[in-house]
Amino acid sequence: MAKKTSANKPKKEDKKTKKQVKKETKKTTPTPKKTPTKKTVKEKKTIKTPEEKIKKPAKKKTTEKTKEVKTKREKTKKKPVKGEKEEKKEFIPLPLPKKVEEPKEHKKIREEIEEILKGKSLPKSIIDKIILEIIENEKLKPKLKNIIDKTLAEYEKNLIDPSEACGIVSAQSIGEPGTQMTMRTFHYAGVAEINVTLGLPRLIEIVDARSTPSTPMMNIYLRDEYKLNPNLAKKVANQIEITRLNTVADIETDLTNLVIYIIPNKKTIEDKNITMDELVDYNKKIRGIDAKAEKDRIKITLDDPSYKKLLDVNEILKDLQVKGIDGIKRIIIRKEPNEGYVIYSEGSNLEKVLEVEGVDQYRTTTNDIQAVGKVLGIEAARNMIIQEAHNTLSEQGLNVDLRHIMLVADIMTTDGTIRAIGRHGVSKEKESVLSRAAFEITVAHLLHAAKRGETDKLGGVAENIIVGQPVNLGTGAVELIMKRKSSSKKKGK
Repeated sequence: MAKKTSANKPKKEDKKTKKQVKKETKKTTPTPKKTPTKKTVKEKKTIKTPEEKIKKPAKKKTTEKTKEVKTKREKTKKKPVKGEKEEKKEFIPLPLPKKVEEPKEHKKIREEIEEILKGKSLPKSIIDKIILEIIENEKLKPKLKNIIDKTLAEYEKNLIDPSEACGIVSAQSIGEPGTQMTMRTFHYAGVAEINVTLGLPRLIEIVDARSTPSTPMMNIYLRDEYKLNPNLAKKVANQIEITRLNTVADIETDLTNLVIYIIPNKKTIEDKNITMDELVDYNKKIRGIDAKAEKDRIKITLDDPSYKKLLDVNEILKDLQVKGIDGIKRIIIRKEPNEGYVIYSEGSNLEKVLEVEGVDQYRTTTNDIQAVGKVLGIEAARNMIIQEAHNTLSEQGLNVDLRHIMLVADIMTTDGTIRAIGRHGVSKEKESVLSRAAFEITVAHLLHAAKRGETDKLGGVAENIIVGQPVNLGTGAVELIMKRKSSSKKKGK
């Protein structure tokens, strides 16, 4: 029994100890849970209120700061915008012409013409001319029907027939008179002092779509007061024409002290609207140089003085551009009878010239077709090709139908770029292998076509002539088979 008691006693003590430990743990665990929960809640409440109080003004401060920053930004943003607007006000393009309502008399005659046409069409320009002539001569009113019938007949005569070889006809109409053109490269056109390429070389330039013409020039028209006032026209010309430093000032070199002195001419500087500060700024752009204004001259010192560098700087200063637009070498102002003062320039830079104040953006022209395409778009370039080609041909006394030139211009600009009519442009992109080979580099074209395994559908003129069969154009495009009635049926009848 003693053993049992001795054995059991420690077990009970162990149980008690475990219970006690559990109770102690229970007592210990809830106390921190209960007490901190209440305290934490109170603390949270106490912490929240000051934080909220602190946060609210902080938010206000941030908003005030952001507002201040925003207002500053808006001010800084608005200032350049205002400046831009002011600049735009200075360079406002001419307003587009307003649509004028047609008078009642014109409308009545137009309605009468539409009734006579009965679904047939005439170009609007022709109808407008007929209306103006009828208003001028009232005697023509009863003869309106006869006039329109005759104009319709003439108009339909000039229309292209289906399957007509218009490309070959236009090539012939331009190519044949082209042989009669002179080979003069320079001709005094309009202005005696400016040379312009005309004749066959100019026509080749247009058709080859050269990047820069051999003699680029511009006709710069002025607007409003500028075309009437010679002083304002001269100001515009001074802004456009390149002025070098040697034309505005005398350059002297001091070899003993290794210093260069620039002595500007007062009259020329005043005429060109250039200040001494501007001259100093232009000279400072050259590396290894320090320029300072001293009374009526500018002193230029070298950072590393040497005799060789002094001579090099002297040569750079002679060709230094002080004012003007790149590319425009020389300018001539002439007073035209109906246009006022017009500026003719030797050299071209359409993009920069159109930005100059006083220049009429709608009428200013250049003979650089590629520049027109870049600045004004492909439609303007197409119109320039037509105009330039027509002018060069008509100047030589050659009458070519404008529609043939239009067809050439359409082919050159059909894909949105200005392509040359040659092996690098239009003829290179032909479908037919034989027509490509017939133009230039015959062997190379045939070898490439053989490598690729190309087939020729014989759809054009050149390839059919090479093969020796009729062309699929004009009468060759029509295939008719006539069925005759048999003689037995006739006898039976």
